[in-house]
Amino acid sequence: MKIYLIGTGLIGGSLALAIKWLHKDCTILGIDPNENHLNEAIELGIIDEKANITEINGADFIILAVPVDIGLVILPQVLDKAEANTLVFDVGSTKLPICEVADKHAKRKHFMATHPIAGTEFSGPSAAFRSLFENKTNIICEIEKTSVTLQENALQLFKSLGMNLRYMNPKSHDKHMAYVSHLSHISSFMLGKTVIEKEREEQDIFDLAGSGFESTVRLAKSSPAMWTPIFKQNKKQVVRSLEEYIHNLTHFKELLETDNYEAVFTEMHNTNRIKEILNGTPLKKE
Repeated sequence: MKIYLIGTGLIGGSLALAIKWLHKDCTILGIDPNENHLNEAIELGIIDEKANITEINGADFIILAVPVDIGLVILPQVLDKAEANTLVFDVGSTKLPICEVADKHAKRKHFMATHPIAGTEFSGPSAAFRSLFENKTNIICEIEKTSVTLQENALQLFKSLGMNLRYMNPKSHDKHMAYVSHLSHISSFMLGKTVIEKEREEQDIFDLAGSGFESTVRLAKSSPAMWTPIFKQNKKQVVRSLEEYIHNLTHFKELLETDNYEAVFTEMHNTNRIKEILNGTPLKKE
């Protein structure tokens, strides 16, 4: 198996490590504008050698693991290189824009839009680890537009990595991600900003912040270079989710201002049910 990995950071690097672990005969060639990342990826065993887009040939898979804005530019170039047995798949956090770009290409059947729901707040090749995708959901959009033979190869690969597969149209994907992923990152960034602006002494933040604060702002360590294009591409859905979130924050503030602590308790108590959802326990109707 021959794979070209475009983007050697956390997601792409983790995919490569997992694939190489399970498929010993696999050769992975890395493409990345950051030469330091390529060198690091070779040292870490993520890729076997360097390459560039003009050299792509004989690929079974081409993995597009770059920021979503760059993906829109590179995808047509990569599809141009797709041969009869080549499948190109991306791993971006937005799906509608890249599906629209793919639809305009003559080799649309060689593309699969995917989004593995996995990651950490860290970036770069050194952040990659082999087990990142075990028991994680991989969302696949518009699978009906991908060649049946090629999609079977991809689905077999994903399942071998321990992924759970879910199918969704790209509009629904972007809407859901705005609430359960994109909004979380904005909340984390803005909480971090608020604390930094008010707590001028860094030592106070370090000494006084508890584990709750640390876990809540964990996502504020994420790469702005990756997340700014995501917010741009999914602007409509992100703005809508922000409006609803701000409404809830404002309502909670009003409850405090009016000393309505019974309502404060009820708001929090009702929201406690989120733990049942995240634990996979069906909600009981009250």
